[in-house]
Amino acid sequence: MRIATITNVAYVATVILTLASGVALFMASSADRAERNAVEQRYVLDKLTEEIETEAFVLSELTRSIVITPNADEIQQLKVGFKTERSLEKHLVAVKDAGASPDELLLLRDALVVMKELEDEQQAALGAVERGVAAEGMKIVFSADYEQQLDQAQYRFDHFRQLLDQRAQVAIGEATKKSQWLRSLSEIMVALTALLFLFVLGFIIKHRILRPVVTLSDVVNRLASQDYDVETPVLAQVDEIGDMAQAIRIFRENGLIRQRLERERDADWVTRNLLARMTQRLQGCDTRDSILKVVALFVPQIIPEMSGRLYMLDRRANRMVCMSSWLSPSGDDTPFTPDHCWALKRGQLHSPARDTVDVPCEHLAPDIAGKAICVPLIAQNTIIGLLTFENHAPEKEPPYTYLELIAETLALSLANQKLRDTLTERAMYDSLTGLHNRYHLEETLRTLLGRAEAKKSMLSCLMLDIDHFKRLNDTYGHEAGDQVLRETARVIQHALNERGMAFRYGGEEFLVILPEMNEAQAQTVASRLLMAISSQSLVYEAQEIGPVAVSIGIATWPVHARADNLIRTADLALYLAKERGRGQIVMAKSLAKEGE
Repeated sequence: MRIATITNVAYVATVILTLASGVALFMASSADRAERNAVEQRYVLDKLTEEIETEAFVLSELTRSIVITPNADEIQQLKVGFKTERSLEKHLVAVKDAGASPDELLLLRDALVVMKELEDEQQAALGAVERGVAAEGMKIVFSADYEQQLDQAQYRFDHFRQLLDQRAQVAIGEATKKSQWLRSLSEIMVALTALLFLFVLGFIIKHRILRPVVTLSDVVNRLASQDYDVETPVLAQVDEIGDMAQAIRIFRENGLIRQRLERERDADWVTRNLLARMTQRLQGCDTRDSILKVVALFVPQIIPEMSGRLYMLDRRANRMVCMSSWLSPSGDDTPFTPDHCWALKRGQLHSPARDTVDVPCEHLAPDIAGKAICVPLIAQNTIIGLLTFENHAPEKEPPYTYLELIAETLALSLANQKLRDTLTERAMYDSLTGLHNRYHLEETLRTLLGRAEAKKSMLSCLMLDIDHFKRLNDTYGHEAGDQVLRETARVIQHALNERGMAFRYGGEEFLVILPEMNEAQAQTVASRLLMAISSQSLVYEAQEIGPVAVSIGIATWPVHARADNLIRTADLALYLAKERGRGQIVMAKSLAKEGE
């Protein structure tokens, strides 16, 4: 007989016994639940009757207190009690809903009738007090009849609880007895199940398992320690042990495959960690040079069997320029046009060795073009650059997914860096003139004033305004006015020669900050600017629109102004220059003279 036949019979018997044991346990649990329900019902009914009884005796004591010593607050409290008291019928319904028996309800109904009579007498006593005859009220609530009614109510409530206790004790006793019986039955069935299991287990071990298991134990132990070089024995017996031997052979083969997959998984995990770290570092880069350093550091670690280069697109020259390389790639890094690369033309990874027949890229040498891989760097449908890889292990499948992930991450990082540079430039520089804008002025001036204060030096400020700029705009048009602003800014930048900082302050006004210059030096720079600007001959669309004249106001810290009003003081000097006829320079008054 096969072991499966024996175990199947034992399994059916075990299932039957287990189900019977489970049913017995379920029924025992139901008995326990009935016991708990009886206790809970007893608690609920006790609580309800206690509330009713307490309500009656509280009103009684309050009435007696009133007839002895009338008190307006207590009278009002008693009236409120009468008004807010729930009807006796509601009390009875609540007790009935909680599960009281008919006999208990009948007894409780009698108690409620007595309570109603007590309430009527309490109201009569209260009426006597309100009429000013408290003696009559006292006679009512302190009479023997009133005391007898209180005793009757107390008796009925006590009798109700006695009946409730008796019923609860009977229910608890029956539930306990039933639960104990069912638990004993369940334990007997569990014991029978255990005996049957031990019998079948002993039979199988004695007749069919012991010897083959001893034979296979060493193999299993070695396989458990992941020693997959062990040879598995071939057992000829046609039963489960033979099937086990076959399974062990299959397990060994699967183990060998799993070992190989685990090694690949571990290598893949290391690669993923490196890729994640590279992504994190790229997110922290704020310049292109830092991005190139991160690429040169991480890419050779992520793909150690492939050398490569990183090219960036120079849009002005329309050339792909090599910016970085790693692991000494073959060939040279001569710039080339984007149309020489199939990856850039197609907008996706290009690997000629991936397919049987494909076209190599023209920018690569013929001896390496067949084993090279080109991956475009594209962000927001715009070509940013190119990654080229040279596969030094042709027998191994290149990690195309990681190549594309590297390219995607790098393209996004370069695009973000370019966007940051563009936003920074727009935030700090005027788009028309290329000078620093007004928003950058406050921080710069604060820094330069702090530096001048630390060095005990001076700082001068020139405010320039193009004379009759509105008339020039009206005569030649706003485009001609824009050209005048650009040319004026260019002349200012050239005349300063890195000795100061120029800002477009607004409209046709320019501001020049001259660190470490006193008023005499500032006067010299202003004169040079005045001459340089007025000597410019401006032409717009073959029409001469120059020369252009400017007015200049000068203020020097700390001679002419405090730190917080230096620009304002220069602006006032500019206003005086315009008032005096334009095309001239006005120096602000010193603080000492203003004080005089």
